[in-house]
Amino acid sequence: AENLSELPDTFDVAVFENKSPSFGPELLDAKDEHFADVANLPLGSTRKSVGRCEVVVFSPEHLGSLGALPLERVNTVIDALADRTEHLQTLPGVMQVFPFENRGQEIGVTLHHPHGQIYAYPFVTPRTQKLLSSIERFGEDLFAQTLKFEQNSERTLIRGESFTAYVPFAGRWPIEIHLLPHRHVQNLAQLNDIERDELAIIYSRLLTALDGIYETPTPYISAWHQAPLIEG
Repeated sequence: AENLSELPDTFDVAVFENKSPSFGPELLDAKDEHFADVANLPLGSTRKSVGRCEVVVFSPEHLGSLGALPLERVNTVIDALADRTEHLQTLPGVMQVFPFENRGQEIGVTLHHPHGQIYAYPFVTPRTQKLLSSIERFGEDLFAQTLKFEQNSERTLIRGESFTAYVPFAGRWPIEIHLLPHRHVQNLAQLNDIERDELAIIYSRLLTALDGIYETPTPYISAWHQAPLIEG
């Protein structure tokens, strides 16, 4: 019989285009830094929806979580996110690649397989634009200074050779953890093998610790903020 599912019976990590994407799958002919800048739009305006929305399934198990997977499987997931980031960044018109994971029905998850998503935007997201403005005001060493500041605080959770996890000085959520690489990289694809191995270890420890806070699994949003594809 014909297999109508995107998922085979056995796999390590599966990646496929979302059947109900928030935008896309059309693409622009080339990058356009001003694609999202449209002045004086009247009510009821529509516009061509471009970009990519992909689903990344972490395990063939119907239930479970990324943090409960064996360490080598977490490493495979990171490799998959890096591989998709590298590919999606080559697509015409893509300005930013954003992998993320929403875990838990409380967050709004409908697919029970442990999974995440990757959005490839035709513009730089508003949050990233604010961050770029902060770097412009503070200086190019904003991340380096932030890392040094947080490493010297009592809020440091895990400090490895390549990554530091910490509770930020001015957190916005009841539970909030940031994870910064010690080496300046623009995206997951630029991490070397040693850095990816440590990232898998630290990330797995963080997710396991989160699930130990409450009697039931802790819902969370995990966002991988990568540099936009702009010059300068």
